[in-house]
Amino acid sequence: MRIGTSGKGLIGVDITSATVKLIELKRVGAGYQVESYAVRPLREGAVVERRIRDMGEVVDALKRAVDHARPSSTRASAAVPASAAITKTLTLPASLADDEIEGRIQLDSDKHIPFPFSEVAFDFQRLGLNSRYGDQQDVLLVACRNQDVGQLTEALRQAGLTPAAVDVETFAMERAVTELGAQLPAAGQEDCVALVDIGANMNAFHVLRNGRITYSRDTVFGGRALTEEIRDRYGLSLEEAGLAKKRGGLPEDYQRSVLDPFLDTLVQQVGRSLQLYYTAGRKHEVRRMILAGGTGVLPGLADRLAEESGMEVVIANPFRRMKVNPRIDVQTLAGDAPAMLTACGLAMRVRS
Repeated sequence: MRIGTSGKGLIGVDITSATVKLIELKRVGAGYQVESYAVRPLREGAVVERRIRDMGEVVDALKRAVDHARPSSTRASAAVPASAAITKTLTLPASLADDEIEGRIQLDSDKHIPFPFSEVAFDFQRLGLNSRYGDQQDVLLVACRNQDVGQLTEALRQAGLTPAAVDVETFAMERAVTELGAQLPAAGQEDCVALVDIGANMNAFHVLRNGRITYSRDTVFGGRALTEEIRDRYGLSLEEAGLAKKRGGLPEDYQRSVLDPFLDTLVQQVGRSLQLYYTAGRKHEVRRMILAGGTGVLPGLADRLAEESGMEVVIANPFRRMKVNPRIDVQTLAGDAPAMLTACGLAMRVRS
């Protein structure tokens, strides 16, 4: 859903249940440069299932992120969750121009969209000629409710940003995964790759083939469960437990009694998702796994998944091939990188 015009830089804003993540990219030759970034926490309950429940809390966190990042641009892109979007590939006459495609979509909206067209924001993209019929073209239609777009753009505006586009979360992730190609052997980039994105409350298992997500499964279990276990076992506040999880300094029994059982559960869930992928009749073998999300960097998780699955497992860093503004701490950025896939994919919409 296009809103603004192109400019020199674009900010990707990812609003999750635990944090607001902001990354600003600009085009440099054929690649990108990271101009600014920030991650700021959200109060629990402010965002539920990727939908804003407390606008004031989200705007405040976003303002703090903007103040910290000091981006050079105000243009920003955000994403609706895949569950809120309708995506369909339509087959239409190849002779249709853009305005005619738009008119055809509006005329036939009741066939494609299950709610009134007056409540819909939509966009489309030509995919090229149909593989079977040379006089037909494939057109990707994306639609969601106006209120979902409006909520995101209002949050951006209240934080002093200029809404430039609203994307779909899965499209942004696909865009970011293209930047992970340097982490995989060149001969294997077209193979099936599993992307395991472990957030605060959910872990998402995606299978990508040729850069497109072909299978997804979400499980309600994430890093917050580990934080709460640390809080309860060691008598800390939730904030203290979160800091201890990242910085260490926990008692000697932490690895054996808290971390290992949590990792065991995660590995079992990823294995179950992989089994269900094959059970669903998917014939393409998954050969590699990419770990993303704030919890994906837990010590030992990548090794355990590699041992259990027999696959090569890498931790996502979409910024590895990008240039970085000298005022950014590269090590800090690398530490946050696995959780920045969606924000990165949103910012990659920037044009020259």
